[in-house]
Amino acid sequence: MPLSPSSPPDVPGVPAVSDDPDADARALASSLRLRILRLCLDESLTNREIARRLDRNPATVLHHVRTLVDRGFLVAGPVRRGARGSREVPYRATGRSWRMPPAPGRARVLVDTFLQEVALVPDLDSSPMVRLGLRLDRAAYEELVRRVDALVHEYADRAPDPDGTPYSLFLSLHEDVQRRAADDG
Repeated sequence: MPLSPSSPPDVPGVPAVSDDPDADARALASSLRLRILRLCLDESLTNREIARRLDRNPATVLHHVRTLVDRGFLVAGPVRRGARGSREVPYRATGRSWRMPPAPGRARVLVDTFLQEVALVPDLDSSPMVRLGLRLDRAAYEELVRRVDALVHEYADRAPDPDGTPYSLFLSLHEDVQRRAADDG
């Protein structure tokens, strides 16, 4: 029983279910694209603003932004005037990536993205973390997944506090292969 994401509110013009799940999986198979989605979660950002925050070339970022827009993971806002009268398009995450089913290779991208983002945290030692080894039967495992799912859904469904501090949550429940191998020997 996998941890399942909740469904965020529908965004007009953005399909909840894709006509091409493989194209969606490819669009989300990049840690840079996942970081772009996270940046555009709370506010609309232009390609130039995204590139600056990620310390990347704007042309490279634009390629990734266009891929995310094409697949409905980002939506373009109204064009606005930027510096010296230039046209700027702000982009906002639709929340559609939260609804995506697991895809081959997706776990590795999520872990890589987490490692890139956590590397930027200035005082990581003050962040709450836990690493816990458990030994559960099937019923206890399913209970844990249900309870964690409920907690994640509760917070995912909350409206963001405009004055709140942005946080990121990464959670993985996986078999402890090293401990299992010891049992088999």
